[in-house]
Amino acid sequence: MHSYSPFKGKTGFKRILNATGYSLAGFKAAFQNEAAFRQIVLLNIILIPITFFLDISAAEQAVMVAVCLFALIVELFNSALEAVVDRISLERHELSKNAKDMGSAAQFVALSIIFITWAIILFL
Repeated sequence: MHSYSPFKGKTGFKRILNATGYSLAGFKAAFQNEAAFRQIVLLNIILIPITFFLDISAAEQAVMVAVCLFALIVELFNSALEAVVDRISLERHELSKNAKDMGSAAQFVALSIIFITWAIILFL
């Protein structure tokens, strides 16, 4: 027996259109409300075009671009996590702090992956 959410949308092409709209709304919300997301976008605007001017293989370029985009994904999840925690309660709670700190740690790892990947490709 399956339990289906009454909040689930359509199927097929209509679902794809709805999902695209939700995704664009998510990007807009992140850009408008999250300074960290804007900073990661700026980092991507700087770093990704640089890859086109480097003497590297296509595979190396793909990896360098992918790690930059990965940091955007992590920031979207981190921002979503923070929004959910704040939606539940603005009261200070150790579990809420832990959740937000872990999201921040995930972003730190993602940014470290950018640094390490770029350093390996450019300097080793």
